[in-house]
Amino acid sequence: MATLPHYSEFKSDLWHYLASVEKPIVMYGMGNGADKIINVFNSYGIEVADFFASDGFVRGQVFHGKTVISFSAVKEKYDDFIVVVSFGSSLPDVLKNIYTIADNHELYAPDVPVSGETLFTLDFYKEHYCDFVKAFNLLCDEDSKQIYADIIRYKITGDISHLRRAASNKDCEKELLYFERYETFIDAGAYNGDTARKFISDCKNAATVYAIEPDRKNYKKLTSYAESETSAKVVPLHFGAWNEKIVTEFAIGGNRNSAIGTQNFKKSEPVPLNTIDSIGATNADYIKYDVEGAEKEALLGSVQTINASSPDLLVSLYHRSEDLFALPLLVNKLFPDYSLYLRRFEYIPAWDINLYAIKRR
Repeated sequence: MATLPHYSEFKSDLWHYLASVEKPIVMYGMGNGADKIINVFNSYGIEVADFFASDGFVRGQVFHGKTVISFSAVKEKYDDFIVVVSFGSSLPDVLKNIYTIADNHELYAPDVPVSGETLFTLDFYKEHYCDFVKAFNLLCDEDSKQIYADIIRYKITGDISHLRRAASNKDCEKELLYFERYETFIDAGAYNGDTARKFISDCKNAATVYAIEPDRKNYKKLTSYAESETSAKVVPLHFGAWNEKIVTEFAIGGNRNSAIGTQNFKKSEPVPLNTIDSIGATNADYIKYDVEGAEKEALLGSVQTINASSPDLLVSLYHRSEDLFALPLLVNKLFPDYSLYLRRFEYIPAWDINLYAIKRR
């Protein structure tokens, strides 16, 4: 039987451990993820000895004042070292390479939040332990509880072996969701239409998709897809899912990382926010919330729709450190007659964590 780890199980978290070691720390990867980790390293006094990329991608780049080297060069330079992975991926070849390195060297993938500034530390876990227990106890099956426990262990230790155990099979959604009866889908965080396309493919009765996307470049691609889709009606909506109608700054990413707010982004532009309730879809069968840290607000802005239609829900739980407990507790408070399940697709770091809220019928 899966049990939630007590905070006394951990001697320290990854950050304190890395601050105490004498081995050189080498960082695998560059970019925004590396910048976030380095900002945390700086606050803990952790130094990066070198940056490296996969052997075929080294072209004399300079990152944070150091020339990026190959992993082969790292092994020649150091007898013993710690590898820190600083990017996210679900690509099988990339994951296989990371797993191979981990099998032969000490390797960690630090957990830094996609949104917000709150870091998942051992102190954070202690502070919110009672809330974690409440969220854990809401989960309805052993798979959900085991995944939850493994994710907690990973977030505190950075040890990817916990992530490998917490990966669900690719068909897990078909075991939880009722694709055979879904007709209307509200896709909050529609990106370029990929999830709308999947819904239409999986659901033989698919009729209408309301596809919400705030990023201007993504919305353009989404509109192009909607015009070409012939199997169902796709309605592109250019706003961010929120709990009220306002206009705010939106960080431009042109990818899945576009988000409300301007932290850690170089460019932003005004974008309208609105509620899912404003769509007026009283016949929704299924709603997906993957809105880069705005899941709480998006849920609050769709209470009328959910109460009217009783749709099944998918809520992303990986953008903010508090999401793992705050969002299950919120869903249960708003919709106590829903059963909650947790699944996670293979990814490093702990992304693609999904809460499935299924109306009890």
